[in-house]
Amino acid sequence: MRRADRLLRIIQILRRHRRPVKGQSMAEELEVSLRTLYRDISDLISDGVPIRGEAGVGYVLGQGYDLPPLMLTTDEVEAVMLGLRWVMRRGDRDLVRAAQDAVAKVGTVLPGDLKSVLTDTALLVPPAWKVVADTVDVAALRRAIREQRKVAIRYRNEAGDESERVIWPIAITYFDAQRLIVAWCELRVAFRTFRTDRMVEASVLPDKYRERRAVLLKRWAEEHEAEEVVPGAGDVI
Repeated sequence: MRRADRLLRIIQILRRHRRPVKGQSMAEELEVSLRTLYRDISDLISDGVPIRGEAGVGYVLGQGYDLPPLMLTTDEVEAVMLGLRWVMRRGDRDLVRAAQDAVAKVGTVLPGDLKSVLTDTALLVPPAWKVVADTVDVAALRRAIREQRKVAIRYRNEAGDESERVIWPIAITYFDAQRLIVAWCELRVAFRTFRTDRMVEASVLPDKYRERRAVLLKRWAEEHEAEEVVPGAGDVI
């Protein structure tokens, strides 16, 4: 690996973590000696990169520092394209359009030697032939999650029984065949997941739910971990 590429990788590693990263961990990922790693970090600091920390404690990248946009490697471009292709196969209409726009934007700013990766990559996503059609506007539900708003739904379970309830949507799980809304259910006073293809109606309410979404999502994850249940699979109704 060229030294210039290695310096960029160090910055990328630090960007990837919120907490201090041990020098030994970075050296192992870069496949260099710890001494070389420390010298590289010293050079970056001398060049004005706001890296804080010290040997034996770990390093963090100061806030406000960023690399020039889209300095991507071939592997990174392939990873981005694989993800965007999956979204174009599995996302709702607005998400599909957003993925297509993202591909166009990436293509306009990539250097010439990487543009071909957008169209010639060998990483493919299988056809979405098993996907169940949504019966509600998933884009509206995504906005409700971002804005932390309650949603009133009329829901039909697997047996065909309908119920009306108010939920606090906190996440969407995308499976190969369907999408699940992870939510706190006011009716059951517990976390539940709801298939979007079983929602008869869904209306976003003006009311915001009381707890922060991040806190609710953490609680949901902890409950599933404690129960040793695959997230999003064991409590579908």
